[in-house]
Amino acid sequence: MTKISSLATVTALASVLLMGGAFAQTAAPAAKDAAPQATAPAKESKPRSAASLECSRQADEKKLKGKERKKFRKACLKEAGDKAAPAAAPAKQ
Repeated sequence: MTKISSLATVTALASVLLMGGAFAQTAAPAAKDAAPQATAPAKESKPRSAASLECSRQADEKKLKGKERKKFRKACLKEAGDKAAPAAAPAKQ
């Protein structure tokens, strides 16, 4: 039993000492003429409407967060859209 544990100890110690060299190596330098990595283009965001900004402001005043805020903004934007729809529709003759 003593022989097995001493062999295991020596093996572990040798492994630790030999692995130190593998971790000490540095990465190869990048080629100078290599093309720069392409980054994903930033997602273009649409400008927010006045109604959206107003609904967000109202939600902030009410200190709404999470699902409650989302539900409030959805209802607010729908109401704002309903108000704007008749004005935007052409008049029938």
